[in-house]
Amino acid sequence: MWYIGGLLKHAPALCAICSPTTNSYKRLVPGYEAPVNLAYSKRNRSASVRIPTYTALDPATEAKTKRIEYRPPDPSSNPYLTFSALLMAGLDGIQNKIDPGKPLEKDIFEMGAAELSKVPQVPGSLDEALKNLEKDSAFLLKGDVFTEDLLETWIS
Repeated sequence: MWYIGGLLKHAPALCAICSPTTNSYKRLVPGYEAPVNLAYSKRNRSASVRIPTYTALDPATEAKTKRIEYRPPDPSSNPYLTFSALLMAGLDGIQNKIDPGKPLEKDIFEMGAAELSKVPQVPGSLDEALKNLEKDSAFLLKGDVFTEDLLETWIS
């Protein structure tokens, strides 16, 4: 759960790496099944983090097959940078015990505008994502996985 908390906390900055083109944000549009909501859920495909549910024949096996999906990354992203950034965000969540809050199990398409406005969303543009990366990049610098020079070059 803390890993999910790290992903959700750093998601606005992660978008600069995971969704690195202006066209990436044409896919991340609210109101569709795009993963724009910074929440986790078992059912909602528009949540950024999804925990797929399985119908296992053996309950002992089900616990071993649990996984999460972080859905905002775009196919245009560099997989080496993306997976490294996701790992760093998740590890930061574990180290700092970041609580992801309650899951968003309501049907997003049936939620009212006032209720939906309380759910944070991914940045709406590459420019916004880059500004978030500029503000929130300390978690990427831990352990010399990313360097300041790399992040400055990426942002410029």
